[in-house]
Amino acid sequence: MKIFLSIILITLLSSCYGQQKERFRPSFTVSESTTHKIPDGQDFTFGYLEVLENRSNPSSKTIKVPVYIFKSRSKNPKPDPILYTVGGPGYTSMRAAPYMRSYQYLDDRDFILFEQRGTQYAQPNLACPEWSDAVYLSNLSEMRDDQLDSLFSSAVRDCRTRLADQGIDLNAYNTNEIAADIEDLRKVLGIGQYNLLTLSYSTKIAQVLIRDYPEAIRSVVMDSPLPLEVNYDERSLSNLMETVNKLFKHCSTDKNCNDAFPNLKNRFFEYLKDKNNNPLTVVVENPNTKEEQTFYLRGKDIITVFSSAYTGNVPEIPFEVSKLLNNDLSSVKQRLSNLFTASGNGNGQGMRLSVWCAEEFPFVSQEKVKEEINRYPEIEGISPMVFQPEICSIWSVEKVGAIENMPVKSDIPVLFISGEYDNETPPSWATEMQKRFSESFHLIFKGWMHGPTTNWSNPCAMRAANDFFNDPEVRPNPKCLKNIRTPKFRTE
Repeated sequence: MKIFLSIILITLLSSCYGQQKERFRPSFTVSESTTHKIPDGQDFTFGYLEVLENRSNPSSKTIKVPVYIFKSRSKNPKPDPILYTVGGPGYTSMRAAPYMRSYQYLDDRDFILFEQRGTQYAQPNLACPEWSDAVYLSNLSEMRDDQLDSLFSSAVRDCRTRLADQGIDLNAYNTNEIAADIEDLRKVLGIGQYNLLTLSYSTKIAQVLIRDYPEAIRSVVMDSPLPLEVNYDERSLSNLMETVNKLFKHCSTDKNCNDAFPNLKNRFFEYLKDKNNNPLTVVVENPNTKEEQTFYLRGKDIITVFSSAYTGNVPEIPFEVSKLLNNDLSSVKQRLSNLFTASGNGNGQGMRLSVWCAEEFPFVSQEKVKEEINRYPEIEGISPMVFQPEICSIWSVEKVGAIENMPVKSDIPVLFISGEYDNETPPSWATEMQKRFSESFHLIFKGWMHGPTTNWSNPCAMRAANDFFNDPEVRPNPKCLKNIRTPKFRTE
């Protein structure tokens, strides 16, 4: 009997040992072939992190995400690197790779550029060219509003079917898995402590890392933060209109701007309301066919003079609004002519759909969305939602747990950076977040919009971020910050 029990015990131990031996372990493999050409003189390593596609499924296949490790320009670099990943969701981080000479962070420490799973240079890339084609068609003047729903529904259905046929598990492309990818990379590379640089959507990744894997995080910069607990679709129009009101207020209190464009806000809002009933007719030549096409623009179309703006053209906005009110359509025609260019091959769009439909859409109150729609008659008909319910219904991914819609608290040093005119992730969100991060600072860049650390015409926010990484216990106060003021608006 003892011998029999011993045999069973040995068999069980051997079985467990075999399972443990066969268990997948993440790895990083150096590759000579890179995603981009890196200028001479920049020391770096490029490779792929290989991880399970779905960590909850032991038999899951593996995926690969590209990673650059750029070596510091310092002869004595600090031991804790910075890991950077961008926003979206669905954007690629790799486009930054050729421009490391402009990144001040490398003056002090190594800089890791991390690609999120499912985006452009990851394997697989959850591209949806069908969606890009639908966006292009929807912008053409002959497309009727009542055709749009079926156009995008067909596109997302075709994309989902194609990706599923490739064996891709769409439920595995979410913020939790991306955070776990970063933690796996840290372990594989043997990094003891590191700093996080995140932007827009990737600030959600930072919050999950702070919550679930805090031990190795030394400090975090969240540029244009998106709180886990915020339901974006419930606030998107209010954020836009609050930014519009703020900019008009600044114009009215600036003597030159107000003298040049008196009562601009009221005149513009009345103009938008009028165009809802009497659309603005704009004739534009299609550069591909040389044929003229007629667009009929309502208030919701015209408001894009704000929603598509960036920090560099903020001083032009009152001037552009005045041109429109005086029936100068030159800028409008230029923007419309850009619609005749196809919008690309939909890189990362499937990842964007998976993240949004699992993490944002399920927590949205449709009642609040209706209130948001009815709150602003100037832009009647515009939707506050990134994806309509039908789209997420077709994409059909599992809802994440309730914890992914709850605020995170921490005493890890955090620097929040906001643009004053950011209509996507307004400064008020960072202000609320700061209350839950006991060791945090918040810098608001006057007159700037989304993503201050990527404002290449003025790298002051990057300087502030780098100063913070060098001393996370002190509020950064670079000299350039004193020169950041409300913009001087163009008047002629």
